[in-house]
Amino acid sequence: MSGRTAAGRPGGPDRVEPATEVFVAHRNLLFTVAYEMLGSAADAEDVLQETWLRWVDVDLDSVREQRAYLVRIVTRQALDRLRALGRRKESYVGPWLPEPLLTAPDVAEDVELADSVSMAMLLVLETLQPVERAVFVLREVFDLDYDEIAEAVGKSPAAVRQLAYRARAHVAARRPRGTGSPAEHRAALRAFQRAVETGELQSLLDILAPDVVALSDGGGVRHALLRPVVGAGKVARLLAGGWWRRDADRTAELVQINGGPGLLIRLNGEIDGVVAVRLENGYVTGAYHVRNPEKLSRIERQTIVSR
Repeated sequence: MSGRTAAGRPGGPDRVEPATEVFVAHRNLLFTVAYEMLGSAADAEDVLQETWLRWVDVDLDSVREQRAYLVRIVTRQALDRLRALGRRKESYVGPWLPEPLLTAPDVAEDVELADSVSMAMLLVLETLQPVERAVFVLREVFDLDYDEIAEAVGKSPAAVRQLAYRARAHVAARRPRGTGSPAEHRAALRAFQRAVETGELQSLLDILAPDVVALSDGGGVRHALLRPVVGAGKVARLLAGGWWRRDADRTAELVQINGGPGLLIRLNGEIDGVVAVRLENGYVTGAYHVRNPEKLSRIERQTIVSR
């Protein structure tokens, strides 16, 4: 939160301390809302800072629903940031992927939350207009009513209903629909881990779906793919022959990335990147490889996401 002291705030410490308690109680929720809207933990943290500065000046006695009020502030700040982020992405070198988060295993137990923060879903949300994205996140993930969402995005409830309908249809047409037992997924993930570590082509072909997609994000700083690679044969050869340096001591550690399976890649003991893996029906259908160092600053500590 801000470095400004309570003495420097209107109302003094008696006002700031209750505001702080409420903000801290909802902080993980607010971070998750901002992150799902932005796909960037760094930008989500900036939004939380801006939200705090506005919240601490609010007369708490005038606020009927503190959670809803905070969500309204964070949504408006995230919408402003989302529009600016869109301009930054236009000049981004290569594919832009969301900033990966190392999440606790229990996040996967909340299927809806895990799906909403997954790399695959965040990429689908990237295809929505900013206000559509906000409406979808607030309605489908956090179950806010239409009146609350209307207050947050500055639209009428009727307009919000239309936006929600359009966003749901858009997402439904693009979201993964895979099934498969946890045992099948674990077996596929471990096979993928072994294949990545050894570079064994046939092992990769055995667990990649025919239409698997590989994306990588180096931000113009690290070597990465400049466009998606599609198809089991092409992705297998990519992974087996050149995605990482062959002359290095490489390890691939199984971790939870954005509520789902992933690999933390180290070269000569140093973190080189993260691969979030999408599994459907026991096969790998998506591999999202983030190497941009600016997006790896949080990857050694867990980030709490919540609804």
